[in-house]
Amino acid sequence: MIPAAEGGALDAADEAVDLLLDSGRPPGDILVLTTGELHPWAEHELSFGEEAYWAQQAAADDVFYAGADGIGSAAARPAVVVAVNGGDDATVAGVMGQAMKLAGALLVLCGDPERINKAAGAGA
Repeated sequence: MIPAAEGGALDAADEAVDLLLDSGRPPGDILVLTTGELHPWAEHELSFGEEAYWAQQAAADDVFYAGADGIGSAAARPAVVVAVNGGDDATVAGVMGQAMKLAGALLVLCGDPERINKAAGAGA
């Protein structure tokens, strides 16, 4: 877990991705999920259309970014980074639950630890 305020969760996720890449993990091994607004990369790529956007995921040659709305179409990757950057409690819990299923070896959660623990059920 990387503690970050909601407004800094995307930056924390980007830093986690940089660390993963710097440690030698191939870009195609990394999936980044957001619980609030889409990552700017995803917004940009979606401007070219859904088909081209999801084709990049299938190619698996670069880091792929998806939001809560598209999480059902996200494919498993060895490393999953979640930016808890908004969304209601149900959305955060849903994204985290799906992220646990998609992460083959490593799950990195970026956001408010209290909110993450609550969504994971640790705060109950």
